[in-house]
Amino acid sequence: MIKNILVSQPRPISERNPYSEMAARFGVSFDFQQLIHVEGLDAHEFRQQRINPLEYTAVLLNSRLGVDHYFRLCEEMRLKVPDTMHYYCISEAVANYLQKYIQYRKRRVFFSEHNNFLDLLPTMNRRPSERYLLITSDVHTDDTINMLAEHGIEVKPAVMYRTVATEWPANKPFEYDMLVLFTPTGVASVRKNFPDWKQESTLIACFGQNTVAAAEEEGWRVDIKAPTQKVPGITVAIEQYLEAHLS
Repeated sequence: MIKNILVSQPRPISERNPYSEMAARFGVSFDFQQLIHVEGLDAHEFRQQRINPLEYTAVLLNSRLGVDHYFRLCEEMRLKVPDTMHYYCISEAVANYLQKYIQYRKRRVFFSEHNNFLDLLPTMNRRPSERYLLITSDVHTDDTINMLAEHGIEVKPAVMYRTVATEWPANKPFEYDMLVLFTPTGVASVRKNFPDWKQESTLIACFGQNTVAAAEEEGWRVDIKAPTQKVPGITVAIEQYLEAHLS
């Protein structure tokens, strides 16, 4: 019987969301508890990468977190970001967020309309002398770096923040019929918090191939996987599973 489901993400802000609809429809309960959180590297840790942000003329930003930690570290290291710095953003939302730190000017800030740095290649190609710094976390792939390299754009990754396991509340039982996991670090968090935990009849739903691989490396059975060719999102995958087993 499936009754209690852990979703390792923050509770949705809106009352109307897929989880609430599934709870009402199937009589299940969703508990939202983050298994991971982000910590910024301090100046000493960052310097070990031997990167001077001011040696670069452009910054690639793929999240608001990247924006925050770039300016935070520059401030900690007493580096004044020049007004000539160019910012290449993965989306308009990230570009607009820059206004928290700089005066927004279209000649300095560029963004993709399709959440893909590939969109920005024409702009990059017009600036052959640009030097690019990609702000990232410790958990990342080289997809963006490799894609741009294929087009002759060299990018230096700079790790400015890390994703770490969150300590599970001491007074909260870890008793669920299903775990919904979104990252390999989330998988690692379960193992770190509960080293003796055994899956047994607990169902596991994973979003992303890397998360599936991490769970399977732990020896766990992954019952629900997304995205797939037919199922784009994890909530759809969970709904289909509940419909098949509880209806």
